[in-house]
Amino acid sequence: MFQHGFPEHLQDDVIKVSRLIAKKTYHHAAIDVSQDRVQYVQNNQVIWFPYRMYNVDKSDRIIDQLSLQQKMILHCIYSRSCDGFVRQKHIDLLLQLDYEAWAIPYIVKVCDEYVVEILEMTYEKLKNQDTKQFENFCLENVEAFCKSYNRMISYWNEYYRDRYNQFHHYIGRKLFRECFGYSRSLERRK
Repeated sequence: MFQHGFPEHLQDDVIKVSRLIAKKTYHHAAIDVSQDRVQYVQNNQVIWFPYRMYNVDKSDRIIDQLSLQQKMILHCIYSRSCDGFVRQKHIDLLLQLDYEAWAIPYIVKVCDEYVVEILEMTYEKLKNQDTKQFENFCLENVEAFCKSYNRMISYWNEYYRDRYNQFHHYIGRKLFRECFGYSRSLERRK
């Protein structure tokens, strides 16, 4: 289900982690992953992963069985959960690790969604780091990245405009500009 979302050399680890994920789904959903998928290019390789997964998060039961690399894979997979609290938990745990570049697509993707607490947490973790790898990834995916930026704006407009009445002060804007490298000139590149 997630084998196309990671580099080929990680396939054994992805399979191991996938087998350990609970089969039970939230609200007895008939599917464990959505048909919709997220697609990016990373290091000239096409990667894709399901937009959402519906498996219940029982990762606390298995996390101690995993290597560091497998934990990163697990956190990436659960960043696609249908439950915003689960996404936040796993992105937080991922950002606490010395994560690999292949985790960047999952971090960027979760930041164009509606959970402002994920944006705040991600910005706090990244704002003082060298984010050149994020910027390079976003440049490699200009069209998708610009759509993500616009999506982030639409969620601000719908849910957070009262809290952040000026877009220039919105945490999502700061994250995309300061950490991911968004600028208006990117819109002209696509």
